Order: sequence, then structure tokens, then C-alpha cells
Amino acid sequence: MVAITIGSAARIAVHRGIRMPSRRRFLTGAAAAPVALAATSACEAGDETQRALDNKQASAVPAVQSPSGRLNFVVILADDLGYGELGSYGQKLIQTPRLDALAADGLRFTDAYAAAPVCAPSRCSLLTGLHSGHATVRENPWGPGGQGALTDRDFTFAEALRALGYRTGAIGKWGFGPEAPDQPSHPNSRGFEEFYGYLTHHHAHDYFPEYLWHNGTREEIPDNKGGAREVYAPDLIEERALSFIDAHRDEPFLLYLAPTVPHAPSQDPDAGEYADRPWTGPNKRHAAQVTSFDTLVGRVTDRLTERGIAGRTVVLVTSDNGPHEEGGTDPELFDGNGPLRGIKRNLYEGGIRVPFIAWSPRHIPSGTTDRPTPLTDLLPTLADLAGAPAPTDVDGLSLAPLLRGRANAARHDSLYFYRNHAGVTPRSDAADQGRGRRLAEALRRGDLKAVRFAPGQNRLVPDGQWEVELYDLARDPGEQRDLAAARPAQADALVKLMRESWVPTYRRTPFGITLEVTGQGPEFTVTATLANGSARPWNAPRLTLDAPSGWKLRALAPVTAAHLNAGEHLTTRWQVTRAQVSTGTTLVCRGTAHHGEDEVAYTATVTATGSRT
Repeated sequence: MVAITIGSAARIAVHRGIRMPSRRRFLTGAAAAPVALAATSACEAGDETQRALDNKQASAVPAVQSPSGRLNFVVILADDLGYGELGSYGQKLIQTPRLDALAADGLRFTDAYAAAPVCAPSRCSLLTGLHSGHATVRENPWGPGGQGALTDRDFTFAEALRALGYRTGAIGKWGFGPEAPDQPSHPNSRGFEEFYGYLTHHHAHDYFPEYLWHNGTREEIPDNKGGAREVYAPDLIEERALSFIDAHRDEPFLLYLAPTVPHAPSQDPDAGEYADRPWTGPNKRHAAQVTSFDTLVGRVTDRLTERGIAGRTVVLVTSDNGPHEEGGTDPELFDGNGPLRGIKRNLYEGGIRVPFIAWSPRHIPSGTTDRPTPLTDLLPTLADLAGAPAPTDVDGLSLAPLLRGRANAARHDSLYFYRNHAGVTPRSDAADQGRGRRLAEALRRGDLKAVRFAPGQNRLVPDGQWEVELYDLARDPGEQRDLAAARPAQADALVKLMRESWVPTYRRTPFGITLEVTGQGPEFTVTATLANGSARPWNAPRLTLDAPSGWKLRALAPVTAAHLNAGEHLTTRWQVTRAQVSTGTTLVCRGTAHHGEDEVAYTATVTATGSRT
């Protein structure tokens, strides 16, 4: 009998040899500032900003191409960094000089949104381009549901770029389960050939872990065993990130860097310049973590400059939700949400509006934009800038025109947000007026935003049982004046859009490769489908299946076609006859096609275990 398990990416060898640093020495970001676009400065938000961006377009420095003609990308995601915790967004107590310099030299978004007010659903949406009414993971791990996981149906921005030959790395917090290799939710299965860090949500709460994952291997950290706390994980994450840049400096790469700072617990080996402040220990260490994140971003941009590739690299820096108050940290001391209402766990602006900075010294003009921008836009944006095909059924829209200095980037008709999380903290529950444990939704359309609370955790109750609020963000960004009673028709219209935005199971348009195995024993059938779920035709599609030596393959249908129009697919089947072996074996299926002048390649694996009968 043959047991079959299916994965969606082949395993690829990675570099090793990263040294293990000692405990962090706190730095304030004194290194040289990154290369900036000459003669530009930050602009004010609103129409004035758009005019400024248009004026800068003509004088932007021409693009510098990599040896392959492609841009590099670095996506840096902070954990629980509030909208108001950077100097460029109004912070007064915490020092963030490197990020402030990027904000001045690049494009600063005033109205960027995480897809959810807590970690796991926000990260799922960021990776896949689907908002929290469509995404696979819509809740943080709590209650009987447990740890959320991605599936073979999920297509990430790494998979889009990997198909073009990009080297892809995810370093830091992944945040999805299970904690095991060779399964669909693992980063290696979702387009990242190199992974180092924490797999699951709860493991990432430990700043001095006894192990971290390197691809499919658990790497022990001996100096943290038995209660010892010698090795600070953010140091390891930084080292791996810089080494990834060094290793792939001469080829196009995507680095997704997700450090765990400044998530609770507020731990940093050294409070640095904040040690003498009249604050509690957790507040000192929280400030130190925010500044250490700033230092990390500075070291990344410095390394890009030192290696001579900053001019062909796009750096995007943001956060997964609003500021936290766990572990004794007081977001009110730091004004962590700025002028906004609420913090992490709230669907008010303070829980979901986040800092977002785009920087590339020869590609992105400096300025400020107030375009409402959800982080679901990252997948279509990265694919657009790289020239890769991407699914058309995502909720994100490409920011590429805006990043290139044009004001005509498409705008969303509305932005949808969902929360179902029983855990609360005192301040988040107070912001929700005691409704923090209830299921809630929010939707922004133009400047109007509706927030509504179910009576419990059941979304299917009639609309009449929900409590609905309506705010005008242009006049009331702090969401203090509820207009629902005065404007019932507008509130009802936004509620209607909320109902339409959430579906129990989102039906995806097929994209890339899918595999199906039928039959057992010495002979079985593998069916492979290469689907063009993008907006442009593919030419010369081909499917191939590689088997171990001694195995026999017989194609039962054509393996090529002239082209695949948008929405079309090529399907073929092979009869597979196993050799006389008893060890596990893997078949690799590869689908290739021409997308314009480029070839794209999607790979999937079929692993057969057991003995021949």
C-alpha cells in the first residue's frame, strides 16, 4: 500500500554558518543614514501631497536594474508597533532616527491599515492579499479553534516572486501552525526557500527560546537551556537577515523580515538610554525594543548600501496591528496610538491603522500620501513591480503607480475588517465600552467608517441585534462622535457592505499548480493542473513530472498547450508504477509557461511512503 502526502514546494538547499551573537548591546541608530533621493522632502497629506508627488515624477532618478533586470524587495513587519510610536508619526519619548530618515526620504502613508487588530489574521492577509472576510486565518489562536494554519489554497507574495526565480527568505515570526516541517502551512511550502525563526504564534512570545526553526529543522540554542537566558532571539534574527542579503546580493531576492519586537513581554537585555527615565521597567524595556527595531531597520538599509544594491531595492516597513498594553506596558505614556481611539484588539483606528513607509532611493520619490491603504495591497504591488503574474481574486490593489510617483493608483471602494477574539486587556475593553469579547466588524468607505458589535460571538444573528456606530474620519479621526443615529441611511449602506464582505469559505480562482493522487499500491495516478488565474495570457504551458530512478511514468493526456488565456488551465494525468523499494520517495511536478518575455515556473511535490505491494 502507498501512503500519499502532498506539499506545494520543493525543498531547496540554503546557506549555513551564521554565528551566534552575545547579548544585545543597545544602540540608538548612530550609523550613517541611508542613501536618499536628492533634493526631496516630506510633503503634507491630502491634495497637496498628490500634487507634490506628481511634480517629483519628472525629476526622479532613473531606475537602476539588477543583473537580472529586477528589483529586490525587503518587507519588514514589526509586531504590535503602534501608529504613534515613530517620531515621523508624532512620537516624542522614543527615539526612532533611522525610520524617521526613511520616512523623510521615502513615501510615508498616513492612512495605512493592518487587516486585523491581532497578529495571526493580520499576517495571513498581508501574505495572501485577502482581507479578513475572505482569508483562511481570521482569528488569533484561542479557544477550541487553536493555532491557525495556511493551506495549499493560499498563495503568498513569496510564491508569486519565486515563480520568476527570486530567492526568497522569511526570517523571524511566522505565526501559523502546526509546529512541524513538510506541511502546507510551513514557510517552505508557501514560497519561502529559506526560513529561520518561530513557526507558531505562542512560541514567538519567548525572547530567549531554547530553539528556533531553520527550514524543517529545530535548531537548539544551548545557552538558553535549563532556564539560562543568554541568547536574545532578535540578535539571531538580525544576523540571519543580514546574511541573507549578503548571500543573494547578486541575484533578485525577496526578504520578509518579521522580528518579534515590540510584542510583549517587554524584554531587552539593556534599557539603554531609557534606563534613567522615571518609568516602570516594562515601559523602559518597551521603549528600548521600539528603538532596537529602528536600529534593525537601519542596519538592513546600511547593508543594502554597503553592498551597492540599495538603488535597486524597495524597502517596505509596517506593523501587524496597533500598540499593546501587555506585561505592564502603558501605551498612554508613549501616546502609542497617536490621535486615534483604541489599541491592539480594537477595530477603532488605533487598533488597525499602522505606520507604513516605502523607501527606495532611486525609485520612490519622497512625500506623504493619505490614500487609504490596506496591507493586502502588498501581494499585487510586489508582483506588479517584479513583473510576476498574480491572482486576480485577491482583495489588494497594486500600489506600483503610487510608488513610482504617480497619483493615479487605484483606490479601494471600501476596506473591511473582522474581529472575533475573546481575549481582552483593560484599555482595549474600555475603548470598546465593555464589548471587547464580542465579535465585531468595521468598514471604511471614503471618509465614513462604520463599526458594529454582535451581541456575542455569533456573526449570523440578525442585523437588528448588532450595535452600529458611524464616524466621519475626515472631521473626527479619533472616532468620538457617533453619527449612526443622525445618518441611518449611510450607516445601513456600510452595514450592507459588511455583510457582503464576509463569506464562510472564499472560493478561489485556481492559480499555479494543484495535484491530486488516486489509487493505492504499486500503481497509482497523479493528476496535475496548471491554472492561469492571472489577468494576462500565458504561452507554451508545459507540465512535467519527475520520479525516482526505476519508477515508470506514462502520460495519459497532453502535457503541453499553445497558450492559456486568463482563467484557463492545463490538466494532465500520469500513471505511476513504483519500483521495488521500501523507502520514502518523492515525485516533483513542475509547471512552466511564458508570461510576456519571462518564464514562470511553479513546483509541487508528491511524497509516497510505504512498501510496494
